[in-house]
Amino acid sequence: MTKTILVMTTVALSAAAMAAPQAFDFKDPKGVNNAVFKLDAPLEAINGTASGVSGTISFDADDPEKLTGKIVIAAGSLTVPNPTMQEHLHGEQWMDVAQFPEITFESTKVANVKTSGNKTTADITGQLTIRGVTKEVTAPVSFTYLKDRLADRTMGQMQGDLLVVRTTFTIQRADYGINPKAPADKVAEEIELTLSLAGAAPKK
Repeated sequence: MTKTILVMTTVALSAAAMAAPQAFDFKDPKGVNNAVFKLDAPLEAINGTASGVSGTISFDADDPEKLTGKIVIAAGSLTVPNPTMQEHLHGEQWMDVAQFPEITFESTKVANVKTSGNKTTADITGQLTIRGVTKEVTAPVSFTYLKDRLADRTMGQMQGDLLVVRTTFTIQRADYGINPKAPADKVAEEIELTLSLAGAAPKK
């Protein structure tokens, strides 16, 4: 009887250890992680990127519905090709990066989870904060869990797992006070955001 209990306890503990969530760090030393933003107005299209990505996501490949996490983008890393336009973008009427240095998204709900192989798709609801304004946003997100592939990304310098996150969704410029008086024929009201990020969970 005692032996049976010990065996069952060992199995339960092993299963719990295997199912433990991992913390994936999205501060990418390679500088590859990025967010892309696009405003496509009738008279002018604005396209840019942001490279200052950080944050942590807790992800369990065996139970992805329990995902939690927060992604942070440094507003000062927002970049567009035109220098004058970039100066305006960082200014008070637009992103006001001096007063609001971070753009954040913190997950609050995970729904419609589907997993096939190492890929999981889900609708992630969370709090998106831009210019100090917080709104609830739901975005379709794909997660690719790459076990033992961190070494491939770091040229063998680190061992561990990777989590690749991809999403595209839209927000309304006026909702976040991003120069709401700008003419809609030159500055689109809708902003399309695309994130392609890889987070690392190094082995200890």
